[in-house]
Amino acid sequence: MDPAEAKSYRPISNLSVLSMLLERLVAKQLVTYLRDNSLLPDRQSANRAHHSTETAVLSVLADILLALDSGNLAVLTLLDLSAAFDSVDYDILLRRLQTTYGLGGVVMNWFRSYLNGRTQYVRSSTTSSLPSAVLCGVSQGSVLGPILFLLYTADLLQLVIRHRLHPHAYADDTQIYGYCIPPDTDMLHKRISVCVDEVSLWMASNRLLLNPAKTEVL
Repeated sequence: MDPAEAKSYRPISNLSVLSMLLERLVAKQLVTYLRDNSLLPDRQSANRAHHSTETAVLSVLADILLALDSGNLAVLTLLDLSAAFDSVDYDILLRRLQTTYGLGGVVMNWFRSYLNGRTQYVRSSTTSSLPSAVLCGVSQGSVLGPILFLLYTADLLQLVIRHRLHPHAYADDTQIYGYCIPPDTDMLHKRISVCVDEVSLWMASNRLLLNPAKTEVL
């Protein structure tokens, strides 16, 4: 990547072994609670047991092939986010954990403590900058980071469904697809266009940013 571009540089989190072990214990309890209460999104295929790259590809491909075999036309939109994990807003995330997923009390205090108080600095050779507070983003390489991002963006899938389209997400990549009989092609294109506009607005209101260079329509 171009060393003169600021976007070429991403933070690296140096997490201790003790921190990683503690996160694994918390992640196990959190995922168990979410699974037992059916709070995990069905169409999110990352950072979960039995929800891998293969399940994402098979799910989307099977739906599209079934539509084509029935004589329908299909449209697939591939959305990508810019620095998604680094853009998670702590206040929004904590509010979502409380209102959407029912976490509270000691649990919320723990997550608030986990997210806040982190610092970062730039080091070049033997010179380092002064530490500055990390105000957003989940730690790269952490155990809890991907799970928290999944919960942060879960509402996006429901937004797509409200437009009578099919979503599937893998980490920070989102696929939106739909199908119709040939005479209704213009109507489907319009529905997808309106949906993508609303997705963009939702992302902006949640401090996330679509990456136009990696967004495709097939």
